[in-house]
Amino acid sequence: MKTRLLMLTVAMSCMFAGSAMAMTKAEYKTHKDQISADYKVNKDKCGTLKDNAKDICMSEAKGAEKIAKAEMEAQYKPSAKHTRDVAMTKADAAYDTAKEKCDDLAGNAKDVCVKDAKAAHVTAKENAKVAKAAMETSNNKAEKMADVKKDANAEKREANYKAAKERCDSLAGAAKDTCQNDAKAKFGM
Repeated sequence: MKTRLLMLTVAMSCMFAGSAMAMTKAEYKTHKDQISADYKVNKDKCGTLKDNAKDICMSEAKGAEKIAKAEMEAQYKPSAKHTRDVAMTKADAAYDTAKEKCDDLAGNAKDVCVKDAKAAHVTAKENAKVAKAAMETSNNKAEKMADVKKDANAEKREANYKAAKERCDSLAGAAKDTCQNDAKAKFGM
């Protein structure tokens, strides 16, 4: 899960570095048609799969389409809002696919998987909010950035605490108590 989070963070960093030039209306239409064609190809590949593997494949195909559309909009009309929308779309797509992958698990392992996916989702979304705030220019930017970062850190800490707490549920007795106390101390809850 930490690897996925790292990959998502790297992808978001690269995404914020992009969007150098806006595309023309003709390029926009061509790109939009290509996204639709790519989605159909990816969707057709899922047709041979069964059960949850098919669900995961479809989630990945839909996510790729949504990300491509968001990136296209960001290139067509560059703005801090569209850049944030790309990051949010990537976070949502990764979260939806991660939840589908959790469906192969059962019991506490599934619960932990879902909480980890949620924590990664919250982290990605909060990072996008911070990045958008950093891109804005205003008189009180420093004050606003401090507030955004404070709120983002609180949201991320809470999501990570819930995931850590869920891991403790597989334990019993003193081990569970110790685990929960450690989680509270680590995340300041």
